[in-house]
Amino acid sequence: MGCCCDQDDDVEILRHLNPSPPVHSPPLQPPPADHSTAILSPMNSHFFALSCRDILRLIFEHLSIPDLARSSCVCRLWHSVASDQEIVAGAFKAPWKVKDVVGKPSSWSFWRDNCLGKFAISHRILRGDSLASLAVKYSVQVTDIKRLNNMMSDHGIYSRERLLIPIGNPNILINSICYIEMDAIAKREVAVLYLDGIPMTQHLYGKVTSEQGMSSVQKILGEVVLMKSNVLDFDDFNASLLDTLYEFVGKRVSLQLVSAIHGDPSNELRGKLGEEAYLEEWITTITPLTTGEATFKVTFDWDEEHMGIPGAFFITNHHHTQFYLKSLTLQHVPPHGTTLFFPCNSWIYPSHRYNKDRIFFVNQSYLPSETPEPLRKFREDELQSLRGDGNGELQEWDRVYDYALYNDLADPDKAPQYARPVLGGSTTYPYPRRGRTGRPPTKSDPETESRIPLVKSLNVYVPRDERFGHLKLSDFLAYALKAVSQVIKPGLEEYFEGIPGEFDSLQDVLDLYEGGFPVPEGLFEVIRENIAAPFLKEIFRTDGERLFKFPLPQVIKEDKSAWRTDEEFGREMLAGLNPVIIRRLQDFPPRSKLDPKVYGDQKSKITEEQIIHNLDGLTVEEAIKKNRLFILDHHDSLMPYLRRVNTTSTKTYASRTILFLQENGTLKPLAIELSLPNLQGDEFGVVSRVFFPAEQGVGSTIWQLAKAYVAVNDSGYHQLISHWLNTHAVIEPFVIATNRQLSVLHPVFKLLHPHFRDTMNINAFARQILINAGGILEATVFPSKYAMEMSSVLYKDWAFHEQAPPTDLIKRGMAIEDSNSPHGLRLVIEDYPYAVDGLEIWSAIKTWVTDYCSFYYKTDEAVRNDPELQSWWKELREEGHGDKKDEPWWPKMQNIEDLIDTCAIIIWIASALHAAVNFGQYPYAGYLPNRPTISRKFMPEEGTPEYKELETNPEKVFLRTITAQLQTLLGIASIEILSRHSSDEVYLGQRDSPKWTADKEVLDAFEKFGKKLAEIEDGITKRNEDLTLRNRVGPVFMPYTLLYPSSEEGLTGKGIPNSVSI
Repeated sequence: MGCCCDQDDDVEILRHLNPSPPVHSPPLQPPPADHSTAILSPMNSHFFALSCRDILRLIFEHLSIPDLARSSCVCRLWHSVASDQEIVAGAFKAPWKVKDVVGKPSSWSFWRDNCLGKFAISHRILRGDSLASLAVKYSVQVTDIKRLNNMMSDHGIYSRERLLIPIGNPNILINSICYIEMDAIAKREVAVLYLDGIPMTQHLYGKVTSEQGMSSVQKILGEVVLMKSNVLDFDDFNASLLDTLYEFVGKRVSLQLVSAIHGDPSNELRGKLGEEAYLEEWITTITPLTTGEATFKVTFDWDEEHMGIPGAFFITNHHHTQFYLKSLTLQHVPPHGTTLFFPCNSWIYPSHRYNKDRIFFVNQSYLPSETPEPLRKFREDELQSLRGDGNGELQEWDRVYDYALYNDLADPDKAPQYARPVLGGSTTYPYPRRGRTGRPPTKSDPETESRIPLVKSLNVYVPRDERFGHLKLSDFLAYALKAVSQVIKPGLEEYFEGIPGEFDSLQDVLDLYEGGFPVPEGLFEVIRENIAAPFLKEIFRTDGERLFKFPLPQVIKEDKSAWRTDEEFGREMLAGLNPVIIRRLQDFPPRSKLDPKVYGDQKSKITEEQIIHNLDGLTVEEAIKKNRLFILDHHDSLMPYLRRVNTTSTKTYASRTILFLQENGTLKPLAIELSLPNLQGDEFGVVSRVFFPAEQGVGSTIWQLAKAYVAVNDSGYHQLISHWLNTHAVIEPFVIATNRQLSVLHPVFKLLHPHFRDTMNINAFARQILINAGGILEATVFPSKYAMEMSSVLYKDWAFHEQAPPTDLIKRGMAIEDSNSPHGLRLVIEDYPYAVDGLEIWSAIKTWVTDYCSFYYKTDEAVRNDPELQSWWKELREEGHGDKKDEPWWPKMQNIEDLIDTCAIIIWIASALHAAVNFGQYPYAGYLPNRPTISRKFMPEEGTPEYKELETNPEKVFLRTITAQLQTLLGIASIEILSRHSSDEVYLGQRDSPKWTADKEVLDAFEKFGKKLAEIEDGITKRNEDLTLRNRVGPVFMPYTLLYPSSEEGLTGKGIPNSVSI
């Protein structure tokens, strides 16, 4: 009988074999008749000794007629007849009678020509195996199943699957002889055991007896850590039962080690494959509920002499359900007894979902030129799988990373008012690319991709390994956002329809935190019916029916009114939610960069006479020279859209705010200019009003309103540009390009991959419910339906190299190059918390990246000659950020310095920059009067009833100008969720596994990075305790901790996660 699944070269074995005459074994007697109908089960270890013929007969009796017909099985008989005709004829005779089941083939060569599922009772003899052990490893094997195009998938037989059939009496094989013969179909030598016949001598090479079985084959013990689907998925309680059933019928999880030393000539010198091994005790292993992880043993047979060292492994899941594979660890690997670690962190779906078996590599980094030759093709194969072919709608189990335009935000099939322009792919609306889903176009607009229903929001396609982890807070947060969008938003809109929905006093707003907002009648039942019970607490974090009760934001925790002070207003430009906009004023009056041919005269109307009395005796020119005048300028960003925005329910201005740096290091606002487009047309310039600080009477209310309009501008810019565009959107192309062009073996992949965790998932989710037409963002920020279009126009100003903090600070005039100062920069405002902390974090990142890249790249030439690195950078620029591919500022990637700068900027954007603009959302903006997102009325004019009401009820006028109740509730609910850290957060300086690389020098450098971050934490704490640094805490007594590297889970206002993960 022949073994057709072997993929090893036996030349070395054959060299030491001495052929000798075959020895006849006494024929085995068939078992009693009642055993011939026994059910063949791999779980049954109580079989009687059966003759080979009887075992095959049982196999055929066990299969149904349709299964036999579909698989076209052929028995290779023990007499090893050579001709096709004799093989088929033999199979048609008793006891097989295949013809009775399958029918006569169209030709005698049909069976062999097609290699259709040829069965053989077989086992390949490796040196180190005794013949007696064959009984334990007796097995049925299937070959060349990939040619069947899933013809046999209904009964679960796939390539590399081996159905083990235990035999009760191993002694029956002790005196048998195995011969080495050439298998014509397998095209290689195989070991064949003849129990009842003589092999054909023309195929015979030699024999192996039990006495020759002591050689290089050894056992390698492995430990697999995974998470079962039934633990991970609330909706799939049947997963465990079905997987158990599959285990019983022999459909198990198999693994095959891949040699990193010896290539297989028949497989383009890809690494030789070892014998299949199986996860042990799947059924009896209990998964701890605390972690969801389970550990399984697996035992490999490994011929070190002819296989060398493993460098990868294949895994095949024959179960019904997917599982999450975390790692494989091999103990005592020969020849030196070393331990090998294979990080996986990937979902493994049932094998019929894949075109190729899943492969994972050892935790060793290799540049392409240094890759062991037997692993090179596997490395290339894996990248090709991840790129896909660009066709069709992608499904849950797909692993494809590809690009698409932002053409999935609109929903024109729903109604015309939900139409939006396509972002990306044009000079009018440039944009970074997103991950492709492949959904079909809408019926109304072929350029717009159709949307999935809100109820399926969590199922929007991203590559499966990019999805949020289960049983972690991330999923609760995602579910909570879904609930806000799908259930609560419509319910509240219906409740507020036809009623004012206003706060009448600041105490009404405080009641949201102190007493909660009573849920409208009927909405509570809708919520309870539509939201799964385990998520209710996470969504609303309260009890009873007053669901909208929020935690007290930090900005009002110590003092309920300090937010109103001018000092806090200025401080938050340096240490608040959006500290990346303020710049040093270098021209007075402030000038516009808008085209005067289109927008007329846009120059500021603020004069020196209006502000000179607040400059501590300086003139404007002197104050500029002394670096003491600053501006928060949203004029040019908003003016081109202001006319259209104000046609909606929004009524707002484009603002400029001038500030003066006082001797105590704080910023004092001097004037606020609020501008509107000229009613006669854009070319006639702007209509502007200038407002000044006041502390009493109507003037103080007017000033408070002016600051509120500035806050509205800044809130919208922050959410759309500083947060969404400049972190979430710009980083996604890097995620896609890295997975498409850099192998998991590539050191740059290992460096960057932790900084991409969950980014594609949160972005896809945002497109589904946050930034889409009619979504939460349009409902809660002032640009409304023009929000994303406006972000596209501002993307024109984005430059990759300017995201490095030193470059950004110099560009904004907030720092001056100075080789004698820390980090080579001198800050013009010494107490600038974001800049001080940020430069320390940046320096630590830059040092870490330098140490890392310099370890793998010793010369600039190595960078230039790295094909994966060059393909990555080319694709990133030309496709990922394709609308900016011709910009001159892109690094050229021609030397180590280019690589270090690029990787450091990517890590900075994904970690520290995102932390600085995200996790302060609720602490600062959770109290809407401090950071209103919408203004609904213009500034009251003197002589109007609204102006008179400023005298009698200033709070009411203020609250009816800014965000209303509905938008406030939606906005606060959303940013509370988005400001939380999940329980499985991985912070800067941390990794999921301490074994993420095998290079000790790199691990030492990473440890040094972690220690430096701990030092930075201590420095931040000390600075926050320094009373002379007034901007660190401010009038609200709120220490600046947004760039404090570590954090606990929850709403903490500190912590730098590795990635844009929420």
